Amino acid sequence: MVPVVQMKGIVKEFPGVRANDHVDLEVMPGEIHALLGENGAGKSTLMNILYGLYQPDAGQIFVKGEEVKMTDPNVAINKGIGMVHQHFMLIPPFTVAENIVLGTEPRKGLFLDMNQAIKQVEEISERYGLKIDPHAKVEDISVGMQQRVEIIKALFRGADILILDEPTAVLTPHEIEELEKIIRSLVQEGKSVILITHKLKEVMSMSDRVTVIRRGKVVANLETRETSEEELARTMVGRPVLLEVAKKEQEPGEVVLEIKDLHAKDARGLPALKGINLEVRSGEILGLAGVDGNGQTELIETLTGLRQPTQGTILLKGQDITKLSPRKKSLAGIGHIPEDRQKRGLILDFSIAENLVLQSYFRKPFASGVRLKWKEIQAYADRLIQEFDIRTPSQEVLAGHLSGGNQQKVIVAREIDRDPELLIAAQPTRGLDVGAIEFVHNKLVEERDNGKAVLLISLELDEILSLSDRIAVIYEGKIVAVLDAKEATEEKLGLLMSGAAAGEEVEADYA
Repeated sequence: MVPVVQMKGIVKEFPGVRANDHVDLEVMPGEIHALLGENGAGKSTLMNILYGLYQPDAGQIFVKGEEVKMTDPNVAINKGIGMVHQHFMLIPPFTVAENIVLGTEPRKGLFLDMNQAIKQVEEISERYGLKIDPHAKVEDISVGMQQRVEIIKALFRGADILILDEPTAVLTPHEIEELEKIIRSLVQEGKSVILITHKLKEVMSMSDRVTVIRRGKVVANLETRETSEEELARTMVGRPVLLEVAKKEQEPGEVVLEIKDLHAKDARGLPALKGINLEVRSGEILGLAGVDGNGQTELIETLTGLRQPTQGTILLKGQDITKLSPRKKSLAGIGHIPEDRQKRGLILDFSIAENLVLQSYFRKPFASGVRLKWKEIQAYADRLIQEFDIRTPSQEVLAGHLSGGNQQKVIVAREIDRDPELLIAAQPTRGLDVGAIEFVHNKLVEERDNGKAVLLISLELDEILSLSDRIAVIYEGKIVAVLDAKEATEEKLGLLMSGAAAGEEVEADYA
């Protein structure tokens, strides 16, 4: 059987790093092929070469047995290759149908035939079970729906080889299940799927074969049914990895964060928080579980000063900080790992060193009056790069040039090293590989063991269950339950998150 994709001896170098080092890859017809590796291993670079976004320094590409020079994405599209990027390439004010047909619009004479476009979109949607509303604006639909739009956009252009780059990074557990069904239906229709990922559970459940890349080189080609999560983790990182978080029993201390009857509105002016009451104590991790869009973002923004509440009080160690600015809340003792690292956590055109002092550049030892002290900033950056294993050739590298995992490490390093009383960790391992996840989890547990209060907001139930001492469930802007983590199960949390048990507020005490 001729491979639908064959890449031979692919080499790609960037300043200071060889991203792909003589990489070979074969994808067979009708298979789901996982491309697994740490952040920065070279997975996305390899697929960007296949899609024509990058040009290789050496190597050959064959599509269905024919050698092809992928000079740009149009060549890839003409060869039946489609790519859904980790960060979606959609225009928010446009409708679903407008986004899908953009650049290949059906016309009636000189005019755009929107009725024909909508009909074609509906036909593809129906054929592959991708239920979408072609008339909806992209800015008004969920992240899971936006991903469906990207998939249909590729299918609309005739793709029969589909590259999905970190497709589950921003999806809820339910949306991940739906995506798996969609991928299976695509394969049944004769498509081939390349899945770029670092999530072991999804590799095991979705793929037929796995190619593992480590530091730019292929280190294994495996049949999924013949391997395990433990073997994949070890192969990917190059050492044994603890997939379970090890943490000791600990009695929580005094209340650090107290939220009383907190109300807030969302960006559209509609009620998003409807009387939140919550406490986080020193020496504990309180996990906040919920389906995305139930008030988590508004709660984070209200706690960190990015959104003003309409009612209620926020106390930090007894001090009312409800109306303080983001900087004053930070100085009062709040650390914040934001849910969107590129939008809220980093300035992508600043260097690593500059990003590491964003919260404290105006204070000693980094400033004297209005003058920055660059020697101190550079020494500080060197220490954190070493301590938090930020993989970079230099502290002068722009944050935007780092892999997602290393961008996250910059934020984690900055926020934890400031020694906050309360650390708000929102989606702290989103888009990270198992090695980086293990690292971040250990840092959060260290904070808890050092007597700090940690509020963990995550869409990953595995993460909530393994890290938390107590778990609060948020549904439609209300806390519907607070459980001891030992009593919580995925099933129980799933019911609460879906609103099945909402209305009965459950409280766990500290006795």
